[in-house]
Amino acid sequence: MHMHTHTKLTSSSSSSSPSLFFHLKPRIFQPKNLFSLRPTSPPYTPTTTTTLMSSLSLPLPPKAVSSSSASENGVSTLIEYVGKGGIDAGDDLVLLIHHIQYACKRIAALVASPFNSSLAATLNTSAAPAGGSDRDAPKPLDIVSNEIILSSLRKSGKVAVMASEEDDAPIWISDDGPFVVVTDPLDGSRNIDASIPTGTIFGIYKRLVELDHIPREEKAMLNSLQSGTRLVASGYVLYSSATIFCTSFGSGTHAFTLDHSTGDFILTHPSIKIPPRGQIYSVNDARYFDWPEGLRKYIDTVRQGKGKYPKKYSARYICSLVADLHRTLLYGGIAMNPRDHLRLVYEANPLSFLVEQAGGRGSDGKHRILSIQPVKLHQRLPLFLGSPEDIEELESYGDVQQRVNPGYEV
Repeated sequence: MHMHTHTKLTSSSSSSSPSLFFHLKPRIFQPKNLFSLRPTSPPYTPTTTTTLMSSLSLPLPPKAVSSSSASENGVSTLIEYVGKGGIDAGDDLVLLIHHIQYACKRIAALVASPFNSSLAATLNTSAAPAGGSDRDAPKPLDIVSNEIILSSLRKSGKVAVMASEEDDAPIWISDDGPFVVVTDPLDGSRNIDASIPTGTIFGIYKRLVELDHIPREEKAMLNSLQSGTRLVASGYVLYSSATIFCTSFGSGTHAFTLDHSTGDFILTHPSIKIPPRGQIYSVNDARYFDWPEGLRKYIDTVRQGKGKYPKKYSARYICSLVADLHRTLLYGGIAMNPRDHLRLVYEANPLSFLVEQAGGRGSDGKHRILSIQPVKLHQRLPLFLGSPEDIEELESYGDVQQRVNPGYEV
C-alpha cells in the first residue's frame, strides 16, 4: 500500500464566519475525514479585500448601491447586505443566511477536494431514489451536501422544516423556527468528475403558523408545498472558477463572489438586470427529434436568424442548471429543459423567483412558474427561464413541452 502525506495548510481563525480554509494533518488519507472538515476564516477586513482587488486592477463595486450597504471602501459582504446596513431583512433571516453561506462554503471545499472520488467509493450508492426520481439516484456527494445543509439549518435555530430533493419527505426541525427551506443540495453532481460547474439551489418561506395545530408530518408537507409567490428569498450558489452566491430577497437580484483571502462573499454584481432579449439558447440539442413540433420550429427559426430578433442565435449548453442559468442572467436568452424533469419545489420556483427579480421570466411553456400550486413534493415540469421577450416568443409557438421522453427510461 502506498503511503501519502499531505502538507499542512495553515490559516488564521476566529469566531467569525467560516471560510474554505482548513487544516489537514499528515496522515494516510481516509475519505471519512471529509465529513468532519470545519472551515474557519480570519475576521473580515475591508482594507485587505480592497487592496487585493485594486492590486489586480479589478473594479470595485459601486459605493452607492440601491438597497445595499457598502463599507467605507466600497465593499459590501453578503451578511452586511442582508443586515441592518443593507436591506435590513431582520435578525432571524440574517442568521439563517449566515448558516446557509457557511454550508455552501463547506460544499465548495468538498466539490473542489481531490479526495471526493475516494469518498464516493466509501459510500453506499445503492439507495433508492428520493420521490421516485428514477435516473437521479442519490450520489455520494449529493448525500454529503444534503447532510451539510441540514446540519447548518439545525444549528441556525431558525428553520421549522427542510424539504430536500434528496429526501422522500420533509424533515421537521423545530416547532418555533420561523422559516421553511427547500433545497437541491448539489445540482449537476454528475458533472463533478469532469470538473464541470455544479451548484446549490435554495428557497426560503415563512412557516405557516396557522397550521401549527395539525400533526407534524402533515404540517411539514403543507409548509413545503407553498406557492412560489410566497417566497421570502431564494438563491443559488455556483461552484465554478469562482464561487458565486446569487440571491434575491424580493428587491432585485444580486450576486456575491467568495473572496478566499477573507472567507466572505463580496457583492460583485449588484442589481442584475437580464437583457430583454439575448442571442443564446441553452438546451440539449441531441434530443431535437424527440421535441414537439412547436419547440423544433422555434429553435429552427431563431438559429437561422428568422425570428423576431433578426440575428442568428448560438447554442450554449453546460448541462448544469445553475451554470446555464447564471450565464443566461448575465447575457440574456433562454435556459431550458422542455421535458418533465425539473422539480417545481426545489428548482423551478426558487430560480424563477430570482429570474423575475432580475426582470426576466420563468415559464413551463404555457404558464408562469410562480403561479403553479405544488401538489407533490417531487413534482416535475418543463422549465424555461430567461429574457422576457425570448420567453414570450417561445410561448407563441404553442407546443413546446416535451411530454414523451424516449430514451430516458431506466
